[in-house]
Amino acid sequence: MPDKQHASETVLIKKDEHGIGHITINRPKVYNALSIECMENLIRALDILSADSSVRVIILAGSGKGFCAGHDLKELRSSQEKTFHEKIFDLCSSLMLSITRSPKPVIAKVHGIATAAGCQLVASCDLAVAENNAGFATPGVSIGLFCSTPMVALSRNVSKKHAMEMLLTGGLISAQRAYETGLINRLVPIEQLDQATLDLAKKIASKSPLALKIGKREFYEQLDRNEEDAYRYCNQVMVENLTTRDAQEGIDAFMEKRSPVWCGVKP
Repeated sequence: MPDKQHASETVLIKKDEHGIGHITINRPKVYNALSIECMENLIRALDILSADSSVRVIILAGSGKGFCAGHDLKELRSSQEKTFHEKIFDLCSSLMLSITRSPKPVIAKVHGIATAAGCQLVASCDLAVAENNAGFATPGVSIGLFCSTPMVALSRNVSKKHAMEMLLTGGLISAQRAYETGLINRLVPIEQLDQATLDLAKKIASKSPLALKIGKREFYEQLDRNEEDAYRYCNQVMVENLTTRDAQEGIDAFMEKRSPVWCGVKP
């Protein structure tokens, strides 16, 4: 893939010399609202970067004044057909699952607002960095359309009562509150947002790509298991992980007090 390319006019893709892929939602005039075309191209962009062996980490951002305002309401109201609405929400679910199922860690870089399906995007990413003045909300209840699908990702990130407060009131919470509830990992001044997100991505990119892939898959797989079954599953994964060249190289490098040289593939 070239250094920079357009998945479409609605989604921009590039990768840098650090092994970091960048996806930018590019609908600034409508606060990066998620149209059908935009969601299709976000999935395509994630597929491209997920399949690129030179990419270790993916950063997801929005252009213009905010991260993402959620679904394109004008498009939602353009048809009363149930099949049309089913297509939109099925596509949105596929987008969120493509983030969690990507073998690459995905970091949301959040500025401005992240509301409704935009908040869902943040919650679906593995990590999130936000600027101090960012705001987060699931405001559907205020327009008679409860944020049911954003609820899925939100309720898997924050506690039940914090999620319910956001969902039932529809109110905007501050970046500080989002940090306190666990929706985001880091909170920085806006002028430091790019560098802080890049620093986090570079730190992750320096690790074994195979270990990252194994660990991300394992994390989501064990979440829905009971404790005993989760330990059984994770024990087996660790045993298999230990047979990889990267694990053996990492242990040897640690004992020899040198930097590891990652292979990134199974033996």
